[in-house]
Amino acid sequence: MNAFARHVAFELKTGLRSPSGLLMGYLFPLGFYVMLGLVMTRVNPLFTETMIPAMAIVAGMSSGLLGLPGTLVESRVAGIFRSFRVNGVPALAIVSIPVLVTLLQVLAVTAVIALTGPLFGGAQPVAWGAFLGVTLAMALAFGALGALIGVVSNDSRATVLYSQLLFLPAMLIGGLMMPMEMLPASARRAAALLPASQAMQAYHGLAFDRPAVFDARASLAVLLATGIAAFALAVYLFRWDSRNATGHGPRALALLALLPGLVAMALL
Repeated sequence: MNAFARHVAFELKTGLRSPSGLLMGYLFPLGFYVMLGLVMTRVNPLFTETMIPAMAIVAGMSSGLLGLPGTLVESRVAGIFRSFRVNGVPALAIVSIPVLVTLLQVLAVTAVIALTGPLFGGAQPVAWGAFLGVTLAMALAFGALGALIGVVSNDSRATVLYSQLLFLPAMLIGGLMMPMEMLPASARRAAALLPASQAMQAYHGLAFDRPAVFDARASLAVLLATGIAAFALAVYLFRWDSRNATGHGPRALALLALLPGLVAMALL
């Protein structure tokens, strides 16, 4: 346990010292938040009602989907995981540490956003406990998905492609930039597949006392199920060496992480 804690502390420090870790974990989400706080709230005053949860989700996607996968691929290619295996470090610990670090990063950035949001006119949560709970579920989902992307990707270019398949649709139809109520029914159904959409609706219904397009408790359950499924699949498919074609099974099994979202789509 002491070795695990030291490794987590080391990764947190590395995230602050590494240019890419610092950018994706802290600078990009906070810079994006300040930019939208200064500009978007004046262009669209209604954005103040959803700014804090939307920017918290951007922080989760930035750290989990955009920042985490590349570090796993780089470590595997560099042979670091082989040395871990020789020293008896289990795959569970290797996957758990970056996910936990991502969760802590998202909590730190979200705390800054939630506490400073009123400076830009942002509406703060009505239920802070629910806000924390949804944030934890959201960070777990994106951290686990990021770990899964890093496990199944052969190189950094693949991580960018897979990450963008979740990031870009979330920005367009996830309810972050415009209310999901404004989207056509078909787009709302498609959005149910995205963890960002489920997180946004969970924030609305549980933390901000706002109407939600999806059932807020169901959205929270989908987030948790996605995070647990993605984490379990990342551990199961983990590869110690880039020369290994697969882990314990075909990489297509990673698509099972989207099953909770598919169920949510079917029930709409």
